[in-house]
Order: sequence, then C-alpha cells, then structure tokens
Amino acid sequence: MDAKRTILITGASGFIGSFLCEEALKRGFDTWAAMRRTSSKKWLQLPDLKFIELNLTNKELLKQALQNANVKFDIVVHAAGATKCLKKEDFDLHNFQCTKNLVEALAELDMMPSQLVYMSSLSAIYGSEYGNSKLKTEEWIKNFYKEKFPDKIGKKWVIMRPTGVYGPREKDYFLMAKSIKQHVDFAVGFEPQLLTFVYVRDLVDAVFAAIEKEANGQTFNVTDGEVYSSRTFSDLIQKELGVKGVVHITSPLWFLRMISTCCESFSKLTGKPSTLNRDKYKIMAQRDWTCDISPLKEILNFTPQWQLERGVKETIEWYKKENWI
Repeated sequence: MDAKRTILITGASGFIGSFLCEEALKRGFDTWAAMRRTSSKKWLQLPDLKFIELNLTNKELLKQALQNANVKFDIVVHAAGATKCLKKEDFDLHNFQCTKNLVEALAELDMMPSQLVYMSSLSAIYGSEYGNSKLKTEEWIKNFYKEKFPDKIGKKWVIMRPTGVYGPREKDYFLMAKSIKQHVDFAVGFEPQLLTFVYVRDLVDAVFAAIEKEANGQTFNVTDGEVYSSRTFSDLIQKELGVKGVVHITSPLWFLRMISTCCESFSKLTGKPSTLNRDKYKIMAQRDWTCDISPLKEILNFTPQWQLERGVKETIEWYKKENWI
C-alpha cells in the first residue's frame, strides 16, 4: 500500500483552514495543522489530526520547529494571513514576510514540498493594503520558484484567489445576518455593485482539485461562477431567517469613509483591529468583483457545486444550530 501523502496546513485554526483540515483528513492525507500557541482548537477536534506550533514571524524559530517535527511535507497549503490589521505595515508582516519566512525556511532545510498552494485573494487585483500585500506575496513566490527551481521539476506552486468566502464559522458575513435578524440591512454606495461569492466548501474542493491535478505555475480565481447584485445576498439571508419588514439603508460612500476612519482610530486606542477600517472601506467601495474562472473549470476540471441560495441556506442553518443567531 502506498504511503499516505503528508500535508501541512497553515492558519489551521481559522475559518478556511479548519475546513481544509477536515477535507484533508477525509481524503486520506497525513494532516498537520500549523497554528500559533494562542490559537483556538475549537474547530479542530478531529481524530488523527496532528498539530505543529509555528511562529511564522521568526524564521529561525520556524526552522527549529520544522526540524523538531522531523516531517517531510508533500504538500503545503499556506492559508495563514491577516485580513484586518491595526497598521498597514502589519499586512506586509503577516501576509508577505510570514510567507517569505515559511518558504525560505523550508528551502533552507531542504524540506520544500512537491507543491505549495498559496491562499491569496481576489482583492490582489485591487488597491487595498490587504490586496497589495497579497499581490506582493504572489509575485515573490513566482520569482522565488523561477530563481530556485527554473526547471520546475518536482517543485510546484499554485495560487488560489477566492472572492468573498462565506459559510459556517465565518464571522464577517455573520454580522450581516445578525443585522437582518434585527430588521436592518446596510448597503454601501448608490452605484450598482456586481458581487461574487464562494462557499467555503467549494473553495476547499477547488484547492484539492489543484492538488490532485498537480497544478503548477498557475493562478486561479475562485468564485461560484455567478454574478450577483448588492441585494441578492441579504435577500437570501432574510428569506432563510424568515424575517419580515427589513429596513434597507444605503450609506453614501463618503459617510462610510468617515465612519471607517473613526472605527480605525478607535481600534488604535483599544489595540484591537476593527472589522471596519479605511482599508476595508476600499474593498467595500469597489463596485465590480467579477472575474474569469474558466481556468478553474478547464485546467482543474472543477465546477462549483454551491450556488449562493444553497450556500446561504446551509450557513443560516448552522448559525441557528450553533446558537449564533
């Protein structure tokens, strides 16, 4: 019998990371969850899941931990990162420098996996600090592999660019559901907005499609393949919650910008990153989130299975079951 392939998943305690761990175990991988000492294992109570503590901000400590584990990882899915930070420099630290530390540590220890899957974001196309840090990391990965492994033999990389990811355990879209439960729905900007979404299970399946197909040197946009208006998501939430009489409030962009600035200033006083800040404003103000997912279908032979109506239904059911709402 062939030996199990070994996979390392960073950011394992997070929303997407926990689903990646579940699926890896389901597919028979020897699965290692990388996380910080302070991270919660709430969603990682999984038989056979192994843990490794990695400090991605310090390359020497990182190398020491990898050496002590004494494991050769066949696949590394790097899903760790930051979506909100107190300072723009923190995006560079957590999204770029930490990725650089991880890849360089693996290379210096002669532990490079046969394939690296980097979890980027569709925001890399646009000009937010978060998106810029993802784009910078993408370019560094491409250049690193071009320089270190010019023949591409045995060392593969692939970049996944999901759009807005929703589903059980996710907390930002949950705020929308919580607001609608209180009969209020907030929208941003009066100009029509074209939105795309991907259910977390579709994203995870797309990642494993890239692994099974041994994709190399490619960047894949990941959505459910549809384009939605700004009201579609909230209307589906309202339907699944059975809420009547929702007041729809549309905020002018200038007002959202002002509120975002205030929230960011307050977060600096408290020392806790705010969900709403000036960088998040840039993302929310973007009016067109459409993209091409034909490479996902043609190269990976992957077809999204979770359209928005189905995904929202399961998400709301989970919120209710877990008493989130």
